[in-house]
Amino acid sequence: MKIADLGDINLHYREDGDPSGAPVVFSNSLGTDLRLWDKIVPLLPAGLRLIRYDKRGHGLSDATPAPYSMGTLVRDAERLLDHLQVKDCVFVGLSIGGMIAQGLAVKRLDLVRGLVLSNTAAKVGQPEMWNDRIAAVHAAGIEPLADGIMERWFSKPFRQTAEFAAWRNMLIRQTVDGYAGCSGAISGTDLFTPTSGLRLPTLGIAGSEDGSTPPDLVKETVDLIPGSQFHLIRKAGHLPCVEQPEEYARVLSAFLKEVGHV
Repeated sequence: MKIADLGDINLHYREDGDPSGAPVVFSNSLGTDLRLWDKIVPLLPAGLRLIRYDKRGHGLSDATPAPYSMGTLVRDAERLLDHLQVKDCVFVGLSIGGMIAQGLAVKRLDLVRGLVLSNTAAKVGQPEMWNDRIAAVHAAGIEPLADGIMERWFSKPFRQTAEFAAWRNMLIRQTVDGYAGCSGAISGTDLFTPTSGLRLPTLGIAGSEDGSTPPDLVKETVDLIPGSQFHLIRKAGHLPCVEQPEEYARVLSAFLKEVGHV
């Protein structure tokens, strides 16, 4: 286990692949940890430096008191990459990870040479919805919300598999501060204007059955960046890297080759 001591927080991260290779950084969704990418990592081209981390309040990283701001989460990613001496990475962000990706590219273009915005948007939901969810989590924990969240995360066939139970368990075992804190960060974020100013290679990925960030919402954000690409993965919900890992890895690998990262 690797921990980056950033002073006010300890972030858990993992590296795979070639330490001297071109870096690809993965940032995961609300309610998951870095195991979100387990199926993808072995399918990517050899020679890459693959970095995953648990954002604040998730996995094995510290859970500081809620609420968090998106600026804090972006700064965590920025400091982690500086700590690891990463430059010119392709940053792959899913859901809130995709919001962090947008914010990081706007703030530190020296760190990011390409974006993969997966199942995300410049703005997700309305503050009232997030405030209700935060209040519910503080009152009774994540468990009462889990079934509704799982319906938005996964297609119906996947919810019948044995693996599905592990993802539900991962969700409900996240900390209340981490889940509520990151929910607050999403609630207060609207990246339409800064993201529309970005000029770098960008790939958008959506799942046809995604109930959290539907394909049209993802495409609307990706289209803010001139020259961007968009790919729809069918028979997958909010986490297509879990449900359709071969297609996800194939599309990601093609993008990495196209931008000269492989």
